[in-house]
Amino acid sequence: MSTAEAVDVRNVTTIGHVDHGKTTLMDALLAANNIISNRMAGKIRYLDSREDEQERGITMESSAVSLRFKVMERTAQGDPRPKTYVVNMIDTPGHVDFSSEVSTASRLCDGALVLVDVVEGVCTQTITVLRQAWQDRLRPILVINKFDRLITELKLAPIEAYHHLAQLIEQVNAVMGSFFASERMEDDLRWREERERRLAQKKDQHAEEVDATVNEEDEYQEKDDEDIYFAPERGNVVFASAIDGWGFRIGKFAHLYAVKLGIKEANLRTVLWGDFYLDPKTKRVISHKHLRGRSLKPLFVQFVLDNIWAVYDAVAINPNPDKVTKIITTLGLKIPPREQKSKDTRQLLSLIFSQWLPLSTCVIQTIVDVVPPPSAAQRIRIPKMLYPDIYEATVEPKNKVEADLYSCNDAKDASIVALVSKMFAVPTKELPGKKKKALTAEEMRSRAKAAREARAAAAQSDEPAPSEASSAPLEEAMEKVELNDKPGGAGASEDAEETLLGFARIYSGTIRTGTTIVCVLPKYNHSLGPAHKRNKQHLVTAKVEELYTMMGRELVPVESVRAGNVFAIRGLEGKVWRNATICAPSADGVGDVTDLTEVQDCLVNMAGVIRYAAPIVRLALEPEHPADMPKLIRGLKLLSQADPCVETFQQHTGEHVILTAGELHGERCIRDLRERFAKIEIQASKPIVPFRETAIKGVDMAPPKTPNARRGTIHGAAAHDLVKFTIRAAPLHPVIHEFLVDNLAILRRMQQERKAGEEENKGEEEDGAAEDDENYDVQGDYIKKPTVKAEQFWQTLEEKCRQAGGEWSDVVDKIWAFGPQRMGSCLLIDSRPGKPNSLKQRLAQMKARETVKEQDPLVASFDNHLETGFQLATFQGPLCAEPVEGMAYFVEAVTLDREGIEEEQAHNRMAHLTGSFISAVRDACRNGLLDWSPRLMLAMYTCDIQASTDVLGKVYGVVAKRRGKIVAEEMKEGTEFFTVRAKLPVVESFGFADDIRKRTSGAASPQLIFSGYEMLDQDPFWVPTTEEELEDLGEKADRVNLAKSYMDAVRERKGMFVDRKIVEFAEKQRTLKR
Repeated sequence: MSTAEAVDVRNVTTIGHVDHGKTTLMDALLAANNIISNRMAGKIRYLDSREDEQERGITMESSAVSLRFKVMERTAQGDPRPKTYVVNMIDTPGHVDFSSEVSTASRLCDGALVLVDVVEGVCTQTITVLRQAWQDRLRPILVINKFDRLITELKLAPIEAYHHLAQLIEQVNAVMGSFFASERMEDDLRWREERERRLAQKKDQHAEEVDATVNEEDEYQEKDDEDIYFAPERGNVVFASAIDGWGFRIGKFAHLYAVKLGIKEANLRTVLWGDFYLDPKTKRVISHKHLRGRSLKPLFVQFVLDNIWAVYDAVAINPNPDKVTKIITTLGLKIPPREQKSKDTRQLLSLIFSQWLPLSTCVIQTIVDVVPPPSAAQRIRIPKMLYPDIYEATVEPKNKVEADLYSCNDAKDASIVALVSKMFAVPTKELPGKKKKALTAEEMRSRAKAAREARAAAAQSDEPAPSEASSAPLEEAMEKVELNDKPGGAGASEDAEETLLGFARIYSGTIRTGTTIVCVLPKYNHSLGPAHKRNKQHLVTAKVEELYTMMGRELVPVESVRAGNVFAIRGLEGKVWRNATICAPSADGVGDVTDLTEVQDCLVNMAGVIRYAAPIVRLALEPEHPADMPKLIRGLKLLSQADPCVETFQQHTGEHVILTAGELHGERCIRDLRERFAKIEIQASKPIVPFRETAIKGVDMAPPKTPNARRGTIHGAAAHDLVKFTIRAAPLHPVIHEFLVDNLAILRRMQQERKAGEEENKGEEEDGAAEDDENYDVQGDYIKKPTVKAEQFWQTLEEKCRQAGGEWSDVVDKIWAFGPQRMGSCLLIDSRPGKPNSLKQRLAQMKARETVKEQDPLVASFDNHLETGFQLATFQGPLCAEPVEGMAYFVEAVTLDREGIEEEQAHNRMAHLTGSFISAVRDACRNGLLDWSPRLMLAMYTCDIQASTDVLGKVYGVVAKRRGKIVAEEMKEGTEFFTVRAKLPVVESFGFADDIRKRTSGAASPQLIFSGYEMLDQDPFWVPTTEEELEDLGEKADRVNLAKSYMDAVRERKGMFVDRKIVEFAEKQRTLKR
């Protein structure tokens, strides 16, 4: 059994905000394929196959299903004939915690059904998923869902509903327009730079010609944005109510009315949406200019909405059996009288609508019309995947592999290229080969007959009759046992209760079971070639053990998969971590090739390292019984492979920590560990939330620690004054700090280049980048898209420093290092007299491959140790050992006692000296920060809540109680819903969603998105001192110092000293109740 040809395949994902009806819509399509019954569609949510998904009513894992549909199409001669299409659908979660599932699914698809709730409109997650679809070049279809809410809940009149829908489509188009505009602006800038470069080149070539003119055809090409918008008349908008099982496009009604009105169908389709009216006298369609003050209804209201309203009114709102019978006969529907008399109005509604305007037919027809087949889609999408920085819509193939990819070639000699976008775990016993087959009636009868005969034979020979269960002879049983014990069998993998499969899409070639293929891992660098030692570890060969077509929770084994299909693959476990590209030169695979340079031409890396939303919530885990530790470690390894958005690592304290995207995601991970991956009882710590430390210039600070010096200056010395130094700490100017925070990604890239350069200089080879990535995620930094290009970084930083003025104006050439971890927003500045130790110059020399001028080796080694001390101090600040942000440390002097140091070297005591120097620098940096007014920075969530007016007060109450602040609120026009946007500290957010749901009886549910760090403007060491404060707060300062309570909680968790009074209010007598 193999999969369908690429021409008749469509790969589509459903995307949208949480609770907008994606899984319910999928139910309607499954019912049309006879996978579930029509009655259960919308109630069963078939693709939510996990227990907790059914309990909570939300999707948490994307699941795929392959459906077959027959569609009537006209041949060239105009005769209708049926054509079968295979539609591979991937249903994705809408909750922000699982947004990584959306990005893994959208890489495998060519089109997207964007679901929008007609009442709630465009929500935060709608914009996020639309952006994802835009980046992956998917063809979107807008599905306006929950249409019935306009009638039953909001009770709008048809004309009001029309205006509401028009506004909604306008909102979605505004989002699409904003993506287009930002891309055009980047394009424009790039075009101008290119033009200037060409002009400069021309000037060099024709030095004698004064005026270098630009070619005429070099005009800036304007792009048309016509085809990115949603418009009902263009057929890419579906109006639907998934729960009632109906949906329609404008074309459906145009087809119905064309004959009646005597207007061509194509013409009617263009005027059925918009301000067009039917003149009752002339029976002609007129535009709004010819209304002449008459109050006519738009065509869409008159022909479409009025009819739908009439059905709802007759069936559900004011039940009228006679009217219902009339409607059914007029529409020519077949509904048995028993159903017509049913008291269940919802059931009757869905029966009428599912025959009149079936949702599945409408959606499938739309997918076939709008979404291109893989052969056309890959022409647009693959160039962007191979060359992420490309801006042209299509490019010409450069070699055979690219030609195969762009044309979706599935011939035998075509290169196999497939993308595994994630790994997912399936219980081994649920794999098709491992399931117990249900016996057919015939087999049961023959078994019973054989048992009876055996009993009769035994009775004749007076031997004890074997029971039915043990009817197999002992020898056979022994043979079976021996078979399993043979070495090299599948014994090892049989023990595993979970099997990891790859979730993949094949772009070219035909993949078969048993083929040997090459897995190209995400960090493979194509330009270095497979023989390069850095690339070797990113290439592995694997054998395709099984191929499956996915049917929700079921897997159907297939022999081969042709280009353009979505499938699951077994055989990558232990070789592929999360995503990879599968490559082979032809359908026969790699064969026995050991040297991969022979197949170099067919290797491409489409996986790339994808960064999702930064996981921010950490949980430390430990097993209840310490003996179960190995099981926990194995479970964590499985979990981090099966879930693309979770990070697992061991902290230097020895704790096993998982980093999750949010509270709900954390709960799901722990449940998975308990029930599937580790199968042991696990104790999870309270969520660990990262903080940042900084300092500002306070109003009334204590006098500086070092008299007669500027604030923040600390003199330090190491080991009997052999090395003396002076470091001054100062808060960074806000302009510079903001610029560095915005461009953390560039600092990170610089650090990787610097590492690579150092490695090349040493002639050593380490995989620095791998560790680097891990550390960075663990930090919980919020990475934004850089505001400048990497090559303009230093120049822009210089401008920002000049803008800041004062001592900052000439700082750029003196920047020695960034911190923490060489890529944060703290600066180490060399302000010693003489030539400064400049990072900018070092990087420039490394790029130009110049040899760095050797300075005095003793000074150089102590400079390195000083930088180490700075990195340690910024990585663990003085308040609660969290990273420091927005501080500058000026090194003003370092004096070395050379004789004393040489004496130490002679006695082999240098280790002691360097150790004490590093810790002295670290302590000096920390004390310098405390000389200013220290502050904590809290990780913040942006929180979006949709609430109706009657629960608005309760929502505000919950937000205020958790120390959040309301940023904006706006009322959705035409509804009684408010959209409230608030900022909420992550540390206060645990249990927030449950709290809001309880308080509002489930009427409001929040979406929390991590949005960076904000300063808590309160000194943790503040105590009331002035008369006013003492009078206001009393000596005891009854009001809790919030910053101190956060700081103490973190210190206590880390086992550091906590300054806490044991006895409070000792003079108050407490008589405890008995």
